[in-house]
Amino acid sequence: MSAGRLPLLRDHASLVVHGDDKPGIVAAVAGVLARHGANIVALDQHSDPDGGAFFQRTVAHIKDLAAAVPALETDLAATVGDGLGLHWRLRDLSVPLRVAILASKSDHCLLDLLWRQRRGELPVTIPMVISNHSDVAEDVRFFGIPFFHVPSQGKDKSAAEAEIVKLVTDNVDLLVLARYMQILSGSFIEEVGVPIINIHHSFLPAFIGAGPYQKAKDRGVKLVGATAHYVTEDLDEGPIIEQDVIRVSHRDTVAELTRRGADIERQVLSRAVLWHCQDRVIRQDNRTIVF
Repeated sequence: MSAGRLPLLRDHASLVVHGDDKPGIVAAVAGVLARHGANIVALDQHSDPDGGAFFQRTVAHIKDLAAAVPALETDLAATVGDGLGLHWRLRDLSVPLRVAILASKSDHCLLDLLWRQRRGELPVTIPMVISNHSDVAEDVRFFGIPFFHVPSQGKDKSAAEAEIVKLVTDNVDLLVLARYMQILSGSFIEEVGVPIINIHHSFLPAFIGAGPYQKAKDRGVKLVGATAHYVTEDLDEGPIIEQDVIRVSHRDTVAELTRRGADIERQVLSRAVLWHCQDRVIRQDNRTIVF
């Protein structure tokens, strides 16, 4: 195994549980897993003292997991779902999630994700890259990944969105916007039917529109940052997964601010995608719990 490559966890499952907090949840979950011969290898939990909510992520090793899943799911539904009234999801961690990427002309986030996936740093498959420009086509094909050019000009984006929905339906588990410079409609978000992660510079909403780094330079910012979040109908207001910043100064040119901002964007987006694909992120209303 090459350095930095994450192993696919054979016969390991992640179990995410959340809902109203009450006594006995941890014991009940552990009891279900024990009845099916599971060995818990990782467990994180959080109780929200203000909202009375409970969140737990468990990773367990179960011999012959595929054969054990049906009976385990039945037990979880009865004990955790019906019995405790909690939401739960179980996933085989040896099966990588399928991640499609939407891109435009900027390639830094796109190529970083492709590189990390090829090196095994992201436990995913990338069945396709879709872009409204053809600039990145050759770079994508160098990685052996299918590239689809779906132009999106003018105010009416419905035809482009319909084509993207057609491409990704039943083919992906996650959609990542790697600096995809288009606003997605509410109907598109609903029709895609899978989570969507976006990356943007943390200047929003202070520096909206084109040329944010020039505007930041003009205002003399002291921090450059980026935010990765889930996409909702409310533009750039979805649940935040990850953020980071780096200190800058008056000496930095606009080009330097842009370069350093791109570095932060790459790191933040890759962490958000990784954590999502490891089932470390639980959404609650417009926030996230990240284990």
